[in-house]
Amino acid sequence: MDYQNILTAFNNGITTITINRPTKLNALNKATIEELHKAFDAADKDADTKVIFITGSGEKAFVAGADISEFANFDVSNGGQLAAKGQELLFDFVENLSTPVIAVVNGFALGGGLELAMASHFRIASTNAKMGLPEVSLGVIPGYGGTQRLPQLVGKGRAMEMVMTAGMIDANTAKDYGLVNHVVELEELMPLAEKIAGKIMRNSSVAISKAITAVNANFKDGVNGYETEIKEFGNCFGTEDFKEGTTAFLEKRKANFPGK
Repeated sequence: MDYQNILTAFNNGITTITINRPTKLNALNKATIEELHKAFDAADKDADTKVIFITGSGEKAFVAGADISEFANFDVSNGGQLAAKGQELLFDFVENLSTPVIAVVNGFALGGGLELAMASHFRIASTNAKMGLPEVSLGVIPGYGGTQRLPQLVGKGRAMEMVMTAGMIDANTAKDYGLVNHVVELEELMPLAEKIAGKIMRNSSVAISKAITAVNANFKDGVNGYETEIKEFGNCFGTEDFKEGTTAFLEKRKANFPGK
């Protein structure tokens, strides 16, 4: 599929989605969000894709925020629709994909950019990365899940400070907070992502998808995460991956998971 604002590439089980608006520091606009939805959906449905990377083009920005010019004149109704549609198409959608999504944060991740990174299943960052939710400096609040996912990741107090001050934190602080898992030099970032993806791809993709469902359940109101875990654990026993994994273990050989 031809995209105007993003690039996609597939290699060795990994689909890399790159937001490609360098003159706008890869800011998210409506068209980009729609293209990202289509790209994530296609990658998730591709049986050959075992891991998805999301990153930004260039060396300055992952995503430097939303395209403010698109919504500066919105009223209350338009603003609510903007947040609801964005979360449906992209942020909630990414969080609940069955394929692991790693945010490869290669620069500024601000506003909607940080929210996209937080919607991913986990994050790694380069040393030049800076992260923040500056929305209150514009008279709004984070509207793509930022007020919900940031406290889950860094705790209520730190999240409140980051939101209220509209300030940025550097990559090492983000790691100390638990917002990112690893920090490396920019030239080491993609090799690290590929190394981690390699470890993921050695395991059962079916079991991983069920683990994503179970982990996410703990953060959803009205859902008992333990009950979801029990259900998904039981479901694993009906998969070909379970049969292969246990058989390989008993036969003392490396498993060759069919992904079914």
